[in-house]
Amino acid sequence: MTDTEIEVTPDLVRDLLREQHPDLAGLVVREVAGGWGNQMWRLGDELAVRMQRRDPTPEPQLKERRWLPVLAPHLPLPVPTPVRFGEPSERFPKHWTVTTWVHGEPLDLGSISRGAHAADTLADFLRALHVSAPAEAPTATDRGAHPRDCTGGFEDFRQAVALDDLAADVRAVWDDAVAAPAWDGPPVWLHGDLHPANVVVSDGTLAGVVDFGDLCAGDPAWDLAAAWVLLPSGTAARFFAAYARADEATIRRARGLAAMKCLFLMLMGQNGDRGLPGGKPHWGPAGRAALDRVLRGV
Repeated sequence: MTDTEIEVTPDLVRDLLREQHPDLAGLVVREVAGGWGNQMWRLGDELAVRMQRRDPTPEPQLKERRWLPVLAPHLPLPVPTPVRFGEPSERFPKHWTVTTWVHGEPLDLGSISRGAHAADTLADFLRALHVSAPAEAPTATDRGAHPRDCTGGFEDFRQAVALDDLAADVRAVWDDAVAAPAWDGPPVWLHGDLHPANVVVSDGTLAGVVDFGDLCAGDPAWDLAAAWVLLPSGTAARFFAAYARADEATIRRARGLAAMKCLFLMLMGQNGDRGLPGGKPHWGPAGRAALDRVLRGV
């Protein structure tokens, strides 16, 4: 169910396509497991339908519609580029978008076995994405800022997750990030939400990046936290060497933000009913393993 109590079924998706994009209505519609703010349906082999579900406003989808066609041609990995727009109607009073399909398996359901290749691939992707954003680029109140501005969120996660003997070490990593100098460059484009469910893997390495609903401009440390959150142990140094733009202060901020992201994953794992649909219990072990990488700095 969506929060408007409308059950989204394959028949509803096909009906919406018939009404607004009839040339696509004959393609096979298959539900994609997972999803949070949006529900995904695969459309044929090369397209997907992204339907607003939990997001309280259409802004994430409208943002993707506006900016992904601009950014996608410059990115070295596939991303879900909007190709058709679905507008609110009597049948479904929310936004929906037809995008390209990104082939691969979500990392939270898969794994990376080619760590060095994945580190280089992620570095290439973020180096291409992290260019100066235009003045009209979206900003966010909860992402892209210095870690000191996010202490409340960190504390909420820290208090909600059972850290036991790790609490002091996690606090030390966060305090170091808060003490690090601020980003002094121009705001750059950020994905804003790089975690294992928002990248796809194939043949043991990264194969695409999805869900740009938190796209914004700000401090690149937010995305660089992925060195520990996404990549296997022992590859963070290679990633930063390949990225080649992160100074010591940026790496310190990124490490603290990675710790916060790991706590979020662990929280979703121990409170699975907070996720949609059916909870996210498998995020807990992924978050705990990533936190170990953060604390060891590898």
